[in-house]
Amino acid sequence: MLMKGKKGLIVGMANDKSIAYGIAKACADQGAEIGYTYLNDALKKRVEPLAKELGSDKIYELDVSNEEQMAGIAAQIEKDFGKIDFLVHSVAFAPKEALSEPFAKTTKDAFRIAMDVSVYSLIDLTNRLETVLSDDASILTLSYLGGPKYVPNYNVMGVAKAALEASVRYLAVDLGIKGQRVNAISAGPIRTLAAAGIGDFKQILNWNELNAPLKRNVTIEQVGNSAMYLLSDLASGVTGEIHYVDSGYNVMGMAAVEKNDAGKTVLCWDNQ
Repeated sequence: MLMKGKKGLIVGMANDKSIAYGIAKACADQGAEIGYTYLNDALKKRVEPLAKELGSDKIYELDVSNEEQMAGIAAQIEKDFGKIDFLVHSVAFAPKEALSEPFAKTTKDAFRIAMDVSVYSLIDLTNRLETVLSDDASILTLSYLGGPKYVPNYNVMGVAKAALEASVRYLAVDLGIKGQRVNAISAGPIRTLAAAGIGDFKQILNWNELNAPLKRNVTIEQVGNSAMYLLSDLASGVTGEIHYVDSGYNVMGMAAVEKNDAGKTVLCWDNQ
């Protein structure tokens, strides 16, 4: 089993449809011992049974914006695990209006919140857990194509993901001196709780399915397996990477086209 003997923390699992759950299951199935965080009491009711299902009773309340909780997380991890071998950062948030209004109308407060929760929390967690991360620990975060490219309605989250990907590269250098690795997975669109806040998300799903080289969207299981690889010793020589798991959509330079019933060449989207 690839993860046997490995211990880790997954921050941000919300339900069994989340990418974090796909990662947790892939790692647990390969023998990893995992602790999980939950945001509040409402989400605890979801996370606790999922943790038990995956063989763990180690759950911790953690709001990355709460100084007291962040200050105490390392001591809790050390008490239950000693050292941990991997950290999964699956945290992102932007106020609703920042996803529905044009990007140019983003307020300073909404920008600050999006960057603080979605980006700085990775840096903060890495520092807070410094004493409990093993010398060869692997850190993984989750990005999306809306960072390096424009995606409709992604708005301030796209800017946050761009900053997150840059943070991965800079952290990879800083932590590489210790032998620790930092990577990101850029997953294709998946119908998750987080995705529910993005306007016209069904259209994004359809567009990706039509235009990706594999002609399908990805699943949390596929993302989970790729994440497990990056967290395992199989990827011991990989750091600072943004690994795409999106059925190849990111390589496309133009939308796919086809003939409609009248024999006219059209964008695939126009023929649906």
